[in-house]
Amino acid sequence: MKLEGEGTLLRIYIGELDKWQHTPLYEAIVLKARERSLAGATVWRGSMGFGAHSHLHTAKILRLSEDLPVLIEIVDKEEKIAAFLPELDEMVRDGLVTLEKVHVIKYAGNPAKL
Repeated sequence: MKLEGEGTLLRIYIGELDKWQHTPLYEAIVLKARERSLAGATVWRGSMGFGAHSHLHTAKILRLSEDLPVLIEIVDKEEKIAAFLPELDEMVRDGLVTLEKVHVIKYAGNPAKL
């Protein structure tokens, strides 16, 4: 797949304990993005954060069981991201979803790893 030039960055901010059909939501989103042949997805686990309810989530040693923040980033062409948004809207019930324009410099896979 060739992905260079103008693209769209989709960011999804959710909680680590959020679920979709008994599966961690972040995992369900990444698998759905892969199923839809999006260019790629990365999940980031935060050490501290808060959202719409202003409840503080932290990884401090005495609070390891807290629901830590999770950020999922997906980059692809605008039309592919736009086609994915209705499914994402159904999956994300509590969180934040943002879009921004990006300029892709390089997107390449190592054929030896395939």
